[in-house]
Amino acid sequence: MSDAPTPFADWLREHASSLTHLDPAAPLDDLEPLRELIGTARVVAVGENSHFIEEFAAMRGRVLRFLVERCGFTVLAFEYGFSEGFALDAWAQGEGTEGDLGELLAGSIPVGVGEPLRWVRQFNRGAERPVRFAGVDIPAAGGSLLPALLPVADHLRAVDPEVLPLIEEAIRIAESFAGPSASAAAPRWERLDASRQDALTALLTRLLVRCRSLAPLHVSRGDRQDHAVAVRRLEVAVHADYTFRAMSDLFAGRGLTADTSAREKSMAESLLWHLEQQGPGARVVLAAHNAHILKSPISFGGHLTGLPMGQHLHEALGDEYFALGLTSAVGHTADMRPDEEAPFGFTVADTPLEAPEPGSIEAEFRAAGIGFGLAGLRAARSLGHLAGPDRTRLQSAYLQVPVLDAFDAVLDTGTSTVAPEAL
Repeated sequence: MSDAPTPFADWLREHASSLTHLDPAAPLDDLEPLRELIGTARVVAVGENSHFIEEFAAMRGRVLRFLVERCGFTVLAFEYGFSEGFALDAWAQGEGTEGDLGELLAGSIPVGVGEPLRWVRQFNRGAERPVRFAGVDIPAAGGSLLPALLPVADHLRAVDPEVLPLIEEAIRIAESFAGPSASAAAPRWERLDASRQDALTALLTRLLVRCRSLAPLHVSRGDRQDHAVAVRRLEVAVHADYTFRAMSDLFAGRGLTADTSAREKSMAESLLWHLEQQGPGARVVLAAHNAHILKSPISFGGHLTGLPMGQHLHEALGDEYFALGLTSAVGHTADMRPDEEAPFGFTVADTPLEAPEPGSIEAEFRAAGIGFGLAGLRAARSLGHLAGPDRTRLQSAYLQVPVLDAFDAVLDTGTSTVAPEAL
């Protein structure tokens, strides 16, 4: 049975902390054990084993409040487009009206960015140091290059008009397959003539190299920060373009080992870019899927498939990166099923969860009798002899991963419920 006692479950029973609230507005005292767990970490990633889950969204809201109000964190980063994030940051700093947020998020996959942003805007009204917002993902969750390329075209119009025909051609090709997500855009990209696919890659590479090489000239004609943002937007676009090819090859059965890591590397580099931009003292709360924040390689069927963002961040930051996975033992999950005709290129299925598999972190929480709690895993990892779980939930399936190495802590919300608006 999945709830049979194990040495790790016994360790959990002794060391995990019980939690009492899911309401983001509830008192925060039950989260105080998290303060000691994160220590001096500069980036705390808060995950979820599935998008579109009410309990995970509520818990991430509480953790955000705790880290900002009690630990002095200064940036909310999100699994949201790097380029699109600048408009959301301006709104979070007080620009525009309350009602503008709906328009800013229109067409974006509803992964839960709205409520944290509203809290940040409210907090910033009286904050001595306002909290910033940062997007770290490729544009439109891999659905379109346009959110990155259109602002770059505006920048080049001012500092390098000679190169406008190149980026305008890249935009024309990108427009031909753009969608609201990778699920929608990937089939359209696949149907492009190979010459158009190759032309887009060549144009993006040439634009990036030119902008890097002509930096002194571009800065003299414009603004240093605008140039830095434009270059980063092009870097992200190049990684997004690479991801289209990698995914196409993967589904065709000719994919290179771990080739889809391009998106993960881009997200890590965008997070580090924002961290550097915010300067000394910046501390980041990063909200993203568990599969992005973990620190160990991802394998399926014994084959290495990806090096996640969290692994790249751990390589760069060491113990200053802290990965907190969110999961649940029971309830329902949101399985995403490809559907080219659906608004975002996929549908969400409200799927009942079966009893946790033996060997999973969820089974260990259940065996320990912890219905809603937080467990720091660094202490267990330091013991050496204690065998930890080898899998964790990924929607209704499981991700095979050494949990003690992949996460620094795991929070089990006890149950999970699919948000009605996702269905």
